Amino acid sequence: MSKNVKRQLPNPVKLAQLMRFRGPSFNRKKARLTRAATIWDLRDIAKKRTPQGPFDYTDGAAESEASLDRARQAFRDIELVPNILRDVSNVDLTREVFGVTHQMPMGIAPTGFTRLMQTEGEIAGARAAEKFGIPFSLSTLGTTSIEDVVKAAPSGDNWFQLYMWKDREGSMALVERARRAGVKTLHLTVDVPAAGHRLRDTYNGLTIPPTLTVKTLLNAIPRPAWWMNFLTTPAIEFASMSSWNGTVAELLDYMFDPTMTFEDLKWIRQEWDGNLIVKGVQNLEDAKMAAKLGADAVLLSNHGGRQLDKAPIPLHLLADIKKEFKKDFELHIDTGIMHGADVLAAIAHGANFTYIGRAYLYGLMAGGQDGVERALTIMQGQMIRNMKLLGVRTLDELQPRHARLLHRA
Repeated sequence: MSKNVKRQLPNPVKLAQLMRFRGPSFNRKKARLTRAATIWDLRDIAKKRTPQGPFDYTDGAAESEASLDRARQAFRDIELVPNILRDVSNVDLTREVFGVTHQMPMGIAPTGFTRLMQTEGEIAGARAAEKFGIPFSLSTLGTTSIEDVVKAAPSGDNWFQLYMWKDREGSMALVERARRAGVKTLHLTVDVPAAGHRLRDTYNGLTIPPTLTVKTLLNAIPRPAWWMNFLTTPAIEFASMSSWNGTVAELLDYMFDPTMTFEDLKWIRQEWDGNLIVKGVQNLEDAKMAAKLGADAVLLSNHGGRQLDKAPIPLHLLADIKKEFKKDFELHIDTGIMHGADVLAAIAHGANFTYIGRAYLYGLMAGGQDGVERALTIMQGQMIRNMKLLGVRTLDELQPRHARLLHRA
């Protein structure tokens, strides 16, 4: 018994004040989403609630998955260097892109087969993006039509992503549909001459739509909500075609065109009078050529690690390419962003804008639109907190000195 402490019997009144029990929550989805404090927490929830095939399609990457791992590691290796004694009572996350002011320097990237992850699919993403004042990009391989996305989020900044098919007329018919629906920004994805070898999909035998086998049925037992939604909602259809029966790899090889060249980019620039982002640039020479041929922005991306294994790290590319471009030319970046501080680091090194794919899909799988909103809330809070801790009030104040890049051998 310590001589330095005076002991007494607990005061029942004060003890009662300390014993505050949390009341029961009857909204199970809200309860599990509220407990998620990070994107990784949402990933854990998503894994429990989603069958292995769709989850692995989202979570996985090509071959050894080194491209994704290295991109994420580059953000983990950043050293944030704060300034002290700054008035950061208010911080501003807004960023103007193509003349439109967005509430965060981050948009939702185009992702394929989204209703396969969770039945609310692209509608959930578009409505969450509209609510948070950021753009939503619909993929050519999206599972909701361009028209339905725009109808669901009429006040949102809805963009469209194009894979150039072997059928050029079919590709441009999609672009024309996007134009008629009111889309003003086009992502042209250029890193897909062939489908990356995504081993998880091969091992899982993932097909579109999912094939009911003994393995999938056993995997479904602990995930009844996913299967109930899948079986009781409209069949999965694509924005670009009426139906498909086959593996994901077969579909991608059917869709992607290995003959696409810079001449096609020149032609698309002539055909599309809206904003044009060239997505999938991975070296300085190609970035310069895309800009020369009329791109309004280049998106430094290795396709989330899903195409070329051991591809360049977009964050490291950004730091080098920024030095070679005019200040007013827009450089965008994706791949590996899982935290609000990752967004700030990219901005500090010269990115005008960033995109999240898996980070929002984990939220979607965890809880539909509510889950996407939870993911955006988490990242928004991380950005605000880290800006204050860095001693900066606006995105324009962020400089490379605030986020040192630590390169690994």
